[in-house]
Amino acid sequence: MFFRSSVHVKNQPEEITQQGKICFYEGYLYISEPGKGIHIIDNRNPSSPTPVGFIELIGNADVAIRNNMLYADSYVDLVWFDISNPALPVLKDRLEDVFIQTFPPIEDGIIECNLYSEETRSKGVIVGWTQEEKTYTIEYYTNQQILNDAAPSSPSGSLGSSTGVNGSMSRFGLYKDYLYVVLNDQLSIFNLAGAEPEKAVESIWLRGNVETIFSYKDCLFMGTPTGMMIYSVADPLKPEYQSLMWHVYGCDPVVVENDIAYVTVHAGNNCGQNNNELIILDVSDVKSPQPIVSYTMTKPKGLGIDNGTLFLCDDGLKVFDAKDPQTLMANRLAHYSGMEGYDVIPYDNVLMMIADDGIYQYDYSNPKEITMLSKLAVKK
Repeated sequence: MFFRSSVHVKNQPEEITQQGKICFYEGYLYISEPGKGIHIIDNRNPSSPTPVGFIELIGNADVAIRNNMLYADSYVDLVWFDISNPALPVLKDRLEDVFIQTFPPIEDGIIECNLYSEETRSKGVIVGWTQEEKTYTIEYYTNQQILNDAAPSSPSGSLGSSTGVNGSMSRFGLYKDYLYVVLNDQLSIFNLAGAEPEKAVESIWLRGNVETIFSYKDCLFMGTPTGMMIYSVADPLKPEYQSLMWHVYGCDPVVVENDIAYVTVHAGNNCGQNNNELIILDVSDVKSPQPIVSYTMTKPKGLGIDNGTLFLCDDGLKVFDAKDPQTLMANRLAHYSGMEGYDVIPYDNVLMMIADDGIYQYDYSNPKEITMLSKLAVKK
């Protein structure tokens, strides 16, 4: 197929024209522009980020990095590159047809297409689509509820390797030697321990359509249109359902720190409702997460947490002291407006945010005196 022969690694940067998923690894920021490829930014000096290259990769939506290898999707394939020299990645190989189908790189929405039928798959890879607005009646619980299945407790795990840091909107997650990729209600698992990645098991059906994934301890926290879902990966090849926290129908990512989960729900477009919330839960018992508090927001999207400081894309960027969830709103540290934030990565006292008009970076070494370091414009 044409997309398999169209990969080009360029040592000249290209303009970023659309916001996408972000990943930070050893001083470099990688930005996946939906459907087009991956921009490479030298971010060793966050006050002066420098675009240094571009990977043209048709059908790309997300990335993950481990031990100098960048893994990315390209429609139904998994492709990987050696980024030992970040400015000049080397294409290594690809695993073909490891994803059942591909989705259009849309920010919000519901895909109305039987992607998994033999008839659809026999026609090839979907590369074109139409997007339209429709009205549905969605039934949901008016109060937050927890649905749980009994599951064994498991010891904590760690990645134990050099891994990139993904934003909260990512569909790629890493745990130990494994890459987990969620696509709608499918979970694909790849073993990265060998010289080349291998699809470890057949794709696993999940209990809902998953939009985002966040790896914490030995669990995967998944954001779905109807709630936060938790799977244990104590046995990495046999993810085991733990619980589901229902909320009103909406689009949401989740991040976790110190057994506290932060979930955003935003309205608009195809998310199906008018609620905009930040929901905070105690997940010390992953079989029975407990809601702590929820707050009304403007239209929250991506978020990040670092040592009790919460960064939230909402009416720009909002920063909170989250050490006491019950007083979070009274402890807002900063609010930068004038842009539409999409996702963030807080790392080593630098906050990287991708927004509709650029990549913003802030120094939060002193959370009470957060300062803007730079803005790298996105061509609109």
